[in-house]
Amino acid sequence: MELTTLSAISPVDGRYRRQVQHLDEYFSEYALMKYRVIVEIEYFIFLADKKFFSLNAKTKNFLRQVAENFSIEDAQVIKETEKITNHDVKAVEYFIKSKLDEGGVENLKEWVHFGLTSQDVNNTSIPLSWKHAIEIEYLPAVLNLNNELKVLADSWKNISMLARTHGQPASPTRLGKEVMVFVERIQNQVEQVINVPFSAKFGGATGNFNAHHVAFEKKNWVVLGNDFVENRLGLQRQQFTTQIEHYDNLAAHFDAIKRINNILIDFCRDIWTYVSMDYFKQKVKKGEVGSSAMPHKVNPIDFENAEGNLGIANALFEHLAGKLPISRLQRDLTDSTVLRNIGVPFAHTIIAIKSIEKGLAKLVLNEQKLAADLDNNWAVVAEAIQTVLRRENYPKPYEALKDLTRGNATINKQVMHKFIDGLKVTAEVKKELKKITPHNYTGVSAAF
Repeated sequence: MELTTLSAISPVDGRYRRQVQHLDEYFSEYALMKYRVIVEIEYFIFLADKKFFSLNAKTKNFLRQVAENFSIEDAQVIKETEKITNHDVKAVEYFIKSKLDEGGVENLKEWVHFGLTSQDVNNTSIPLSWKHAIEIEYLPAVLNLNNELKVLADSWKNISMLARTHGQPASPTRLGKEVMVFVERIQNQVEQVINVPFSAKFGGATGNFNAHHVAFEKKNWVVLGNDFVENRLGLQRQQFTTQIEHYDNLAAHFDAIKRINNILIDFCRDIWTYVSMDYFKQKVKKGEVGSSAMPHKVNPIDFENAEGNLGIANALFEHLAGKLPISRLQRDLTDSTVLRNIGVPFAHTIIAIKSIEKGLAKLVLNEQKLAADLDNNWAVVAEAIQTVLRRENYPKPYEALKDLTRGNATINKQVMHKFIDGLKVTAEVKKELKKITPHNYTGVSAAF
């Protein structure tokens, strides 16, 4: 069967392809080849700039155009070569050497991949593509979502609502503040993502520049390696490695994104619950069906879809973060096949963010229901009354309010005011207590 969005095994390349197809610029086989070409060419030019050989500006520009304009057809050429070499990085090396032939500098071909092992290329290419994906795709997506939440929080900052602890009515809060809880949590964890370096390995077959050093003993290859990785590629070179980068920082990225995903799962479940409580209605789109059997239904499917995708993403991030930092001695090949899958949880995360945004756009605040729940739960001001009475040194106020309210379903404004009238306190204190309602007993929070 021909591969299409209908025949794809993975929903990332099938059902959700339209939402995340642009991620193939970072995570596809084509993308891996392109980033390898970028690294190999930049290293070749770097050696020329460091006077290992001469290369004119025209040839440098030609080679950089090869990397910038790398095409599917170029990738196919490399793939055909790989069928012969049975080695993917060597096929890239031969591709670049063929381009040197085209550029008229075939005498310099052996400087391509000079002193390198395949992991010098892989452990710079993959961190570089990951860096671009995080900076260009992930951070804008999660920050835009957080900005949307901040806007909603601001618009709902004065909406009183019944809070629930252990699922039971509790001291009232404000809807805007409840959303700000998630805004702050996400922002804090985004800062964790930003603070994790994008690490690379570049040091020869076992991390010691053995081949480089034996060929040019007087060159400071540690300084040169740092210069290339940090100033040409914008990555952080690990100083002590085996054949491979140890992936600890990459694992830290996975864990940080996983924490944000957990926050988003928490948010989705809260919004789902508010919808089930009728605090939110949902906009209806003509032609859509909520249930194949129940015509009335408008389900919160976007938040459910997001929760599912976030769960899949986290399961994969968990494996990636747990597996990649572990390798036998200098290296085993398990990192290679695992690294090829980092785009999958990334894509599921992006799909989830888009689903949340779609769901938020459908929400319609049901202020009547919010107000009704407050009116029906006057017992929640018991905390306020007993606290004021403590201030007045009233004997056993907590116990008095407990006896009145605990398990009593008939508590309303009249019952509460009758209780207040019977208290042995001043008229001024009684007046103060009667001003407290479930609608205004919402406390204070930081400005937002």
